[in-house]
Amino acid sequence: MELELELELTKEKQVEVEVETEIEMEMEIRVLVVDDSPIDRKIVEGLLKRNGNGCIKVIAVDSGTKAMELLQLNKQNAEPQSPASNEIKFDIILTDYCMPEMTGYDLLKAVKNFSRTIPVVIMSSENEPQRISRCKADGAEDFILKPLQTNDVQKLRNYANKSTKPSELKSGIKRKMISQLDLASAMNIAERKRHLSRVVMVLKSSSLDISPYFPLACKLVLLFYAMLCLSQLLHR
Repeated sequence: MELELELELTKEKQVEVEVETEIEMEMEIRVLVVDDSPIDRKIVEGLLKRNGNGCIKVIAVDSGTKAMELLQLNKQNAEPQSPASNEIKFDIILTDYCMPEMTGYDLLKAVKNFSRTIPVVIMSSENEPQRISRCKADGAEDFILKPLQTNDVQKLRNYANKSTKPSELKSGIKRKMISQLDLASAMNIAERKRHLSRVVMVLKSSSLDISPYFPLACKLVLLFYAMLCLSQLLHR
């Protein structure tokens, strides 16, 4: 019986781990990093992965043009291509400001013309108030100075979580948790029914007559209850 109980607890623990894993997968944050400097891209990518608790997926490109291709934006009319072909969906865009051909500010405007729900964060090594004000006025979620710090990673996660559809995410997680827990409950009920049937079979097959001991058991229960009440009165 003890071994079977341990097996039940192990099954419940496995279900809990599976549910937690699925929740983490649902909450994965996909970050598009855009920077023409390969060193800066590596630094940012490493910082995000080290401090993302395994929940941040980073895709880095070296130009705004490549970012537009990944986002599948048409540069002329700022419209997306077929949704079926858009395999990569990003939760947040982190782009450098100063880049050749297409600056981070140009990318910001193109993204915001397409979708105002995708947060865009600009990063730069130059602290210019006019530049910062212009970017924020045109929809930038934030303007971060290089080099990025550990606390900047949490900011990015907060911005990304605001943009993800919270109601759909929560409902999906709830559905998965309920289905998993319902399955675990059904397994536990079935196990307990089997245990109960075995106990009944043992009692039926046993030649021991427990009727003489029933009054004694009732007296012991009443005595225990009386002692419990007495102890509560003494503690008042």
